[in-house]
Amino acid sequence: MTEERKSYRFLLGVGGIGSGMFFALRGNETLGRNESRAGAILPRRDFCKLHIVAHYVAVLTGCPAGGFGVYPIGKVGAEAAGGAMLEQMRRAGMDTRFVETTPDRPTLFSVCFLYGDGDGGNITTDDSASADVSPADVDRAVEALDRDLGGAGGVALAVAEVPLAARKRLLEIARARGWLTAAAFNTAELGEATESGMLELVDLLGVNRDEAAALAGADGGGDVEAIARAAGERLSRANPGIRLCVTAGGAGAFGWAGGELEHTPAPAVEVVNTAGAGDATLAALVVATIAGLPFIRPDRPRRTSLADAPLETAMDLAAMLAGLAVASEDTINFDADAEAIRELARRIGTDPAALRAALGA
Repeated sequence: MTEERKSYRFLLGVGGIGSGMFFALRGNETLGRNESRAGAILPRRDFCKLHIVAHYVAVLTGCPAGGFGVYPIGKVGAEAAGGAMLEQMRRAGMDTRFVETTPDRPTLFSVCFLYGDGDGGNITTDDSASADVSPADVDRAVEALDRDLGGAGGVALAVAEVPLAARKRLLEIARARGWLTAAAFNTAELGEATESGMLELVDLLGVNRDEAAALAGADGGGDVEAIARAAGERLSRANPGIRLCVTAGGAGAFGWAGGELEHTPAPAVEVVNTAGAGDATLAALVVATIAGLPFIRPDRPRRTSLADAPLETAMDLAAMLAGLAVASEDTINFDADAEAIRELARRIGTDPAALRAALGA
């Protein structure tokens, strides 16, 4: 499967911007409704979805020096946390002109709680500045880019932690203009996203095992390959051109497109923190598509490791970036760049020639 190389000048993304913390609970028993539980704050930093995905896209495209622009749309509070998020995004090369600072609501904040066996969940504020992002904010950003870039081709990114209405507006505009569209949804949103037709507007969809099971109407504890295939088949009935990536932790990921499914193994790395790996995966798929890499190569034999064949697809790049992501304490690995991907390729003993070309090196 070959990709048609198109010219993309920018990424315009909408989603949550904020920070968080990690709390390690004692024991593995599920936290009870009225229970008090001891634990410890972990030395990890959490970031929200738009920030994570846009960070990796900006770094891997050489933004802005490489001629590609990354423009997040969002809102943060006026406190120190909001200012810190803006500064980090700017340091990565993003243009934050469409991120509004509002004094009326705090910056989005989450607590990731972990049990002793590594399972866990998140508690996230629902009254944050991100909750105020609206379709009108998207319209203003698009109008401004039209004035500055003269209708150039772009990538639209729609991810969680802002209202679905704002995300749908961006996807609608992008689809009408022929932009590449990429998205992610959490399990609780998928019903409304499906009913509203949002999934029909998506070219690249990144989901985890549970989200894929919800799309497929399947048991999340079942065989992940079967879940990925069922989710892809169901999605394609309304959106034949969709490309789906289902991440499955240490079991790697499955890419589905045009009725074909391919498994991509996870690189052999020491796993420190899996939070943020799915967002890194989606970022890499965007970067690889911009570079013209094929999404999958279903004709090659099934691999047991990434060293079994040259790295040459979007799914391969996604696996490599996810491998760097899980090696970091934080949900953004600030050391993950093109050189880090090349070094990881050397360590696992594979040929990254196609990825080197895609990453401009």
